Amino acid sequence: MQLGNLERSIMEALWRHPEGMFAHDLAAGLPSGPAVTTVLTVLMRLANKGMVARERVGRAHLYKATAGKDAFVAEAMRAALEEAGDVVAAVQRFVGTVTPEVAAALRDALDEEIGTAR
Repeated sequence: MQLGNLERSIMEALWRHPEGMFAHDLAAGLPSGPAVTTVLTVLMRLANKGMVARERVGRAHLYKATAGKDAFVAEAMRAALEEAGDVVAAVQRFVGTVTPEVAAALRDALDEEIGTAR
């Protein structure tokens, strides 16, 4: 799932504040300086996408990310591979660009996944 710039900025803020944030605090903390109403609109879109949950606190809502950034990145990688015409070629190109640390993490994750599938 791709996010627009403001959606991404809001999610980054929510990931940094797992305890949640109010819309006015989000708006005040974003470098682009959007209006609170704009932030509320984007929060509702993110809620419709299942990325944000809200909880009533007094007269306002506290917004929280429904999953961590790692889950979002994993889903984005899965979706990107699903769109690839040639998955093998896409994976080979990707692996050719990663650092040794990322390659080791991929190897470990695959070893663990294969080990649990047996």
